Amino acid sequence: MKTLLLKTLLCSLVFTGHGFSQTTTTSAENKKPNILFIAVDDLRPELNFYGANYIKSPNLDKLAGESLIFERAYCNVPVCGASRASLMTGARPTRKRFINAHTNKDKDYPEAMSLPMLLKQNGYITISNGKIYHSKNDDTEAWDEIWQANRLWGYALSESQDIRKNTKRGLPFEAAKVHDSVYRDGKLALKVIKDLNKLKQSNQPFFLTMGLAKPHLPFTAPKKYWDLYDRNKIELPKSYIQPKSSPKQAFHNFGELRQYENIPKRGDLPETLAKELIHGYYACVSYIDAQIGLVLNELKRLELDEDTIVILWGDHGWNLGDHKLWCKHVTFETALRTPLIIKVPGKTKGETTNAITEYIDIYPSLAELVGVGVPNTVEGQSFVPVLDGKQQEKDWAVSKFKDAVTLIKGDLFYTEWTKDDGVAYARMLFDHKTDPLELDNLAEKPEYEALVKELAIELRQKWGKDFLTQ
Repeated sequence: MKTLLLKTLLCSLVFTGHGFSQTTTTSAENKKPNILFIAVDDLRPELNFYGANYIKSPNLDKLAGESLIFERAYCNVPVCGASRASLMTGARPTRKRFINAHTNKDKDYPEAMSLPMLLKQNGYITISNGKIYHSKNDDTEAWDEIWQANRLWGYALSESQDIRKNTKRGLPFEAAKVHDSVYRDGKLALKVIKDLNKLKQSNQPFFLTMGLAKPHLPFTAPKKYWDLYDRNKIELPKSYIQPKSSPKQAFHNFGELRQYENIPKRGDLPETLAKELIHGYYACVSYIDAQIGLVLNELKRLELDEDTIVILWGDHGWNLGDHKLWCKHVTFETALRTPLIIKVPGKTKGETTNAITEYIDIYPSLAELVGVGVPNTVEGQSFVPVLDGKQQEKDWAVSKFKDAVTLIKGDLFYTEWTKDDGVAYARMLFDHKTDPLELDNLAEKPEYEALVKELAIELRQKWGKDFLTQ
């Protein structure tokens, strides 16, 4: 199968409730296209192919050059567990569903058929490697195999491992002179490569995942990746300010970072520490780039690349001092906008799109690409028409974190903090055409009163029919 979208299998499905029954299958080939599903923890779109030419990511750049690059992709929840459960079910978060980092798909939405389960029921070998869901034991029936490296291997040095054992989180960074495979993501790359060699011998299509732990804290990577960057040239972001016009609910104390050793418990970070953290984040990006490169090279060596869709996504954005914040857990663009690229052999070759895309759109898109229908619990909309060069009618996205719900429409980012009954108690509006750094909240200005009312109505129309009840 040399061109992916030629003669692909077509499946006709009849849906009943949340499940389906397969009625007919026709095929001109022996198997459907494979999917290599690369999930990266805390990866923000600060990458060379997104214009950050100081980032050293040659393998991601090469993949992007063979993919469709989404300039405006947004997670539906800016926290890992909830974001992943939402993406894997294609379902929106609600007031009570997909809330925090410890979200479990099987507990929050057990009746929803996940993407891997759908593919497994349609003849795919499904392998979960690394961090895909937040919990290793979530959605276990959907996988033929689940593998994760020991979390202690987030550190390479024995003294760092000892500190990790005896503290809440351990050290915030480490630069060790060790081989890539000493750390978790290096072990992950070797496991995925091993899987590719086994799957090469199979007549079944595969859904193979690679869930990378970095650049999530702690910022630990071999020293050679730290050496790619000169800390003296690292600057704090232009948005290193918390404007008084934004409501207090828009900010937090970045408690995730403060759980690490030697991080102040309150207040702004010292500038030297802030730059060291940014340095560590960049080093981790370059480290995972190298691991992804190993896997992509093996995919090509095994001559599987022409039969395999490759999709890469970061589970949400991340603040590196933006608005004097660190980590995620907010609805500023820095936490909501994400890297998303998809390579479809014979179809993509480095194009970019400004079509607004939500993470719940990934599930139906992949299903359509492999010719499989989706259950009615999926709320996303396929972006396959964009791959075909067509204009996408949908021009909006909705993201949520706890009480904050954001409507992204054109250049406008409108957020409301709402109570259980849907009544707003705080608002925030930015126009990215004039304020891309989100420093001037327009929501309380009299001249924007009519626009705010329109956006408030539209937000409620689009945040999902079950938003307040589920």
